[in-house]
Amino acid sequence: MNADSEDVEMDRHLADPRWTVAEQVAQAAQRRFPADVLAIAVHGPLAHGDDDGGGDGEVGVLVVTYRSGAGPVPATRRVDKVLVDLTVAGADDYLRQARVIDSRWPLAADRYVTTRPLHDPTGWLRTLRDEHLGRLARARPAEFSAAARRAWYRGYAAHARAAKLAEWYETDQALLMLGKARLAAATVNGLLGRTYFRDPGDAVRRTGLAGADMTEVGAVLTRQAGELAARGQPVDGTVDDLLTP
Repeated sequence: MNADSEDVEMDRHLADPRWTVAEQVAQAAQRRFPADVLAIAVHGPLAHGDDDGGGDGEVGVLVVTYRSGAGPVPATRRVDKVLVDLTVAGADDYLRQARVIDSRWPLAADRYVTTRPLHDPTGWLRTLRDEHLGRLARARPAEFSAAARRAWYRGYAAHARAAKLAEWYETDQALLMLGKARLAAATVNGLLGRTYFRDPGDAVRRTGLAGADMTEVGAVLTRQAGELAARGQPVDGTVDDLLTP
């Protein structure tokens, strides 16, 4: 990092109190658990460095320990008006998670790929990123298709429930379920296109599902069902299909 980059980084820290809180958390964790902490990082908007949260948003802090069960306990608190979501994970467990391709991969991958170190003397965060990217390089198309089908079922169930609630004039509940259907459909798109997202809001925006109504979401799910069938992952089947892995 050159001098200009360091100045920009310093200005960003001074302008955003979330960085101050994140660094306080990191320093306290190192001080209280010196023998347990391997690495500490932020993920989410702060890690990307291009959001305009203005200090009011959530800050995600990851504490990686040498072994599972050590260090602080995962928790969420508001600290100096900044919401802090503290994730604590053993190094081996977190690396195993980074190698998993499942139906929630589009919303999980960003935590493995984009982090900003607050404490990483051994370069472990680079290992995390490389492990995940290596797993993606080895993944077969069928793995993503199978995961997409599982996500599709969540979307279909949420959409069906939303439609029924709308018939019963349970508008608030219908909107809640419709939001879940949008997110699930966005996740399917991410899996089919091997695309991960920063967060749920980013997922529905980038897939064009933000604000999609009941009919539009239903049409997306129908198209996705067709694509899944073409990829050898039909969403419909017989009782025998259900009982045969």
